[in-house]
Amino acid sequence: MSLTASPLRLSTTAADFEAQFAARLHWSAETDSAIEQRVADILADVQQRGDAAVLEYTARFDGLNAESLKSLELTQAELKTAFHSLPAAQRDALESAARRVRSYHEAQKKASGESWSYRDEDGTLLGQKVTPLDRVGIYVPGGKAAYPSSVLMNAIPAHVAGVGEIIMVVPTPRGEKNPLVLAAAYVAGVTRAFTIGGAQAVAALAYGTATVPKVDKITGPGNAYVASAKKRVFGTVGIDMIAGPSEILVLADGSTPADWVAMDLFSQAEHDELAQSILLCPDAAYIAAVQAAIDRLLPSMPRAAIIARSLNDRGALIQTRDMEEACAISNRIAPEHLEVSSSEPHRWEPLLKHAGAIFLGAYTSESLGDYCAGPNHVLPTSGTARFSSPLGVYDFQKRSSLIEVSAAGAQTLGTIAAELAYGEGLQAHARAAELRLIVVPPMREAQ
Repeated sequence: MSLTASPLRLSTTAADFEAQFAARLHWSAETDSAIEQRVADILADVQQRGDAAVLEYTARFDGLNAESLKSLELTQAELKTAFHSLPAAQRDALESAARRVRSYHEAQKKASGESWSYRDEDGTLLGQKVTPLDRVGIYVPGGKAAYPSSVLMNAIPAHVAGVGEIIMVVPTPRGEKNPLVLAAAYVAGVTRAFTIGGAQAVAALAYGTATVPKVDKITGPGNAYVASAKKRVFGTVGIDMIAGPSEILVLADGSTPADWVAMDLFSQAEHDELAQSILLCPDAAYIAAVQAAIDRLLPSMPRAAIIARSLNDRGALIQTRDMEEACAISNRIAPEHLEVSSSEPHRWEPLLKHAGAIFLGAYTSESLGDYCAGPNHVLPTSGTARFSSPLGVYDFQKRSSLIEVSAAGAQTLGTIAAELAYGEGLQAHARAAELRLIVVPPMREAQ
């Protein structure tokens, strides 16, 4: 039986649009309770038994048996060998993508990641000191697919930020190592790499073992077990975000070839059945042309079954009154990837407030951003772009406030601070400020 994909057809003028729209967007981030309990058990076990527990879970879940965790660490020589074993075209593509990703994040660091300070009129110095994290862990998915692009997108901004050590973990079921992933680690400057994955790898990074060093922050996507583990270790270490299913929203004015837009919708739908692909367009005839392109192109896709399930269960083709309304709906969705497939993309871009990444113009396919355009492809999902940002240099830095008060400044600030401290009933705070005044006022009665 041939597969068909029929994304839900909606119109903003329909009386039941809001209800159908809300139902199509709904996705629960709640993790299955059985997964939560299993993850809790794994984390506790790794925290208690360290290497031994990680080895047991790696054998159980990945079918990878090893006598020691040290034997699952990839050497720099192995990473270098993997790089040089690639076909020339793959080496060139990997290095070109890495250069663009590094260039973008170096510009990002200059724009927002530098320390600064100033002195006010009484000589008081105020400022901000920006320093990199000492050690971070990056989780790279493995198993069903290999993701060298995730290595670049997580390791390079950490490297640009000045992180001292970058520890990579990547599952290699049955010991099958992907040379492109290893080569990406070499190109991106990964310090150490271990062929472990799942909740046990997150636990090893968060708590440290005899072999895996404890990190300060963990970044990178993973399955439900990895997401649950990252949530549970937050506070012991920092994390980047809890990622939901991948999303793409295409705003189209009808000027882009329908085949292009159909394939862009496929590009996210092929990730998994829960991925979401939505088209917003005021032109009914164009929406019909996109549906026809979906019907025609789907049989040629190797992952057609996944695409069809994703589009049928979570996809939508929505006719809007105009492009202004499409932009307003886009802001409500706050998608991970937002394509403005229009002949006038810069006309609509100012109306767009919430998106992980915005792709302007018909030639800017989302897949270019995934691999080599330069900006990071680790993006907020499930509407969190309303308050979250893409992974960047700033995720691998921390900020310390700088304050140096002059003698003259202490006279003004001390009086203000003492007044407020007495108001809060904190006498020691007040006296600490008053002791630095040239003329100490009389002690007040406690409030």
